[in-house]
Amino acid sequence: MTAAPEVHPDARSVDDRTLLAGSRADPDQFVTLFDRYYGEIYRYARSRVGAGVAEDVASETFLVAFRRRAAFDPGVGVGQVRSWLYGIATNLIRRNGRDEERRYRAMARIPDEPSDAGHDERVVVRLSAERIRGELAVALAVLPARDRDVLLLMALGGLDHHEIAAALGIPYGTVCSRLNRARRKVRAALGVDPTEPTEHKGL
Repeated sequence: MTAAPEVHPDARSVDDRTLLAGSRADPDQFVTLFDRYYGEIYRYARSRVGAGVAEDVASETFLVAFRRRAAFDPGVGVGQVRSWLYGIATNLIRRNGRDEERRYRAMARIPDEPSDAGHDERVVVRLSAERIRGELAVALAVLPARDRDVLLLMALGGLDHHEIAAALGIPYGTVCSRLNRARRKVRAALGVDPTEPTEHKGL
């Protein structure tokens, strides 16, 4: 993957909604949003669908966002542009739902190799707080897609309940119920909550 260009210091002081609104008249302003968020959207997609698909998902996320930028409502919420991008990426990932489930099932068959684990496996370790990659992968594979989306937006994207609601276009209460359901199922399978902070902060 080609690294995104470094963002000019002056651009960091411009908030996301101002940039997105400005990009309607000056499309070049959208480049700053791309530079600001491409890396984390790519990492989120990579953790869910693997490196082979993640670059396409990340690139298409920003293409869709650019095309829809005039429809974005800048008056709703704080940090909404970031949530909006995660929502677009999640919808694109959902199109690859079967691929994602097959990937988790394949990961479940990989023997534990903690010291040599690649990025995807380290993410699973971080999610579970234990080296139980196989069991976690199975638990994620069998979750309904809508529950898995909520769980992974929190665990991988770091979004809070309000941001997840904005990303997926669902009520706050629906986020709570889906997250609680997903947590119960994963806890039942693993005995841990994958959205709790872990000691593996550097992973």
